This record gives sequence, C-alpha cells and structure tokens, in this order.
Amino acid sequence: MKHWLTIIVIICCVGLQAQTVKDLQQEQKKLQQQIQQTDKMLGETKQNEKATANKLNLLNKDIKDRKRLISNINSEITMLNRDINSLNTRRTELQDELGQLQQDYAQLVRATHYADMQASPLMFLFSADNFQQLIRRIRYMQQFQQYRKNQVAKIQQVQTDIDIQNNLLTERRQTRTQALNTQKREHDNLTRTERKQQQMLSELKKKEKDLTAQLKKQQKRAEEINRKIDEMIRKQASTTTLTKEQQLIAGGFEKNKGLLPWPIEKGFISGTFGTHAHPIYPDITINNKGIYLQTQSGSSARAVYEGEVSACLVLGSTFAVIVQHGNYRTVYSNLDKLYVKQGDKVQPKQALGRILTDSNDDNKTELFFQIYQDRTLLNPTPWLAK
Repeated sequence: MKHWLTIIVIICCVGLQAQTVKDLQQEQKKLQQQIQQTDKMLGETKQNEKATANKLNLLNKDIKDRKRLISNINSEITMLNRDINSLNTRRTELQDELGQLQQDYAQLVRATHYADMQASPLMFLFSADNFQQLIRRIRYMQQFQQYRKNQVAKIQQVQTDIDIQNNLLTERRQTRTQALNTQKREHDNLTRTERKQQQMLSELKKKEKDLTAQLKKQQKRAEEINRKIDEMIRKQASTTTLTKEQQLIAGGFEKNKGLLPWPIEKGFISGTFGTHAHPIYPDITINNKGIYLQTQSGSSARAVYEGEVSACLVLGSTFAVIVQHGNYRTVYSNLDKLYVKQGDKVQPKQALGRILTDSNDDNKTELFFQIYQDRTLLNPTPWLAK
C-alpha cells in the first residue's frame, strides 16, 4: 500500500510541476509575440539612425518585455531543475527498491518448501502426516503461489516506474537545454537593445531645447482637442435623458469594468492617464486626459462596448468618434478615416475608423482613448481587460 501511495504522490507532483512549466511556456509565447509586434512598429519608424522620442518609447517597451521574458525563463529553469532533482531522487529510491525485491525473490526461490513444491507438488501434499496437515499444506501452497505472483507483479511495476522516471528525466533535460539556449539568446538581445536605448537617450538629451519646444506645441494642440471633446461631452450629458434600453446598456458597461476589449487589436499603452513627469525630460510635466495606445500602421480603432455613435468630430486634420453607452461615453481620437457616422449602432470590437500614422512624428500610429461617466473623466486603464 505504501509503495502505491508513494507512486501516486510522485506522479501527481510531476503532473502539477509539468502544468506549471507549461503555463510559463505559454506566457513566454505571448511575450515573444508582443516583442515581435514592438519590433514591427520599430520597423515602421522612419528608416534612419535619427533618435526620436517614438523610437525610444518603443525601445523601452521592448526592454520591458524582454526582461519579463528572461525572468519567466529563469522561473522555468528553476522549476525544471527542481523537477529533475526530484525525479533523480525518486529513480534512485525505485532502483534500491527493485534491488531489494529481486534479492527477496531470490531467497524465496531458494526456500526449502518452495523447492519441494516445485519438484513434486503431489509428493509434498501426500507426504503429510495426517489430514489436517494436508489441508494446511494445500492452503500454504495457494497462499504461497499468490504471494509469488504478487512479488513478480511488484518487480514489474517498479521496473515500469523506473522507465517512466527515465523518460520524464530525458524530457525535462531536453526542455531545460532549450530554455537555457533561449535565455542566452534573449540576454544577448536585451544587451544590444539596452545599448541602443542608452545611445538614443544620450542623443535626445543633447536636443532637449528643440524637443521640449516641440513637445510643448504638441501639448497645446492636445489641450485644444481635449477642450473640444470635453465641451461636446458636457453638452450631450446635459441634454440626454436615458431610455430604458440606454439604462440597460449603461448597467452592462459598468458591470464589464476590467473586462472591456482594448480599442486596438494589437499594441500597448504608450501614455498613461493623469499627471506625471515626462520619461525623457523629468522637468516637464504631462497631464493626459486619457490613455495613448500605440499600434501598427493601418490599424483601426475598435468600439469597446455596444452603443450608439453620438458624434463624429473634426479636429484639425484628424477625426474623433464619441460612442454613447447610456450615461457612459468612450472617445476615440487621432483618426484619419471614419468608418461610422453619427447615429450608427455599434457592437464591441467594431471598427470605427483608421488610426493616423503620423509622418511628422516618426510614422507613429497612436490612438487617444477616453472614458466619461456623465461629465466626469475616468481613467480608462482599469476598465480594459488585462
């Protein structure tokens, strides 16, 4: 019984460990896909060695993902080493157990009564002194034969378990070798990317005067856009009486906080909500009234929930779409082409318009996304699915 309990525990532990390693490998795959997306966006920037804030931002994202990937691989290697040590220990225990079982069986074969039974079972039975002894010898023979079968089955089972351990060890060692090779490759990639990042940061620091002037100009334009959007939101909120259908949509929107699909299919948050220091020039303060999401050229802005297009705004050379979800509204800005018009009903993930790829800003493709509840501006990040 003890033998079988031990086997079950070992197999369960290995199974759980393998599942954990599998989860880590799936996460690695996702991280590698994110790195490939960032690399593609880097490839879409203007093909020159000129340092830009956009290139630096993409490099920072690349470094962040590569560090997470390396940390993930390190966790996998640690788990695999622990797994291999456990399997080695168990294999040694099984080999010792097999040796003892084989030794016990050899002694059994050499036992006198067993030799007598094998030579002449009938002679062993009929040489009994009386009937009671005959009955006892019959029972003894039956029990002895069953015991022998059990011992043979135990030996076979232990041999099978050793084979299982050997196969698992081979598999884990191969996986560990692959992980170590990936780790080395990613360390080399990270080192090259960090070196490039530092060179670019140094170049941008030298251009601080020109770039801060450009940044202030961009901020001024952003403030003007935010003012127009805010005016429209306040106007709509003050004149809107919600129908029962709109109340239901608002309730659904609220219940889906933290589960809403991203307004882009692929990409990352390149500018967070609220007030914070500029990543390159700490003396400059940025106050984002929403979040910026950078993606690949040709990408579309997508509705995050069902609703109705309440406005399509012209903001200089770009467009913005406002989608009403009851007393909630989502805003999608920096579009160069619209796929919807005011009054259209939209569904989650429906394309609303093409995001501008700005040739004047290193071919950056970036969506500005906002969420309002009535007239109150909210931080969109906690509303989106992780």
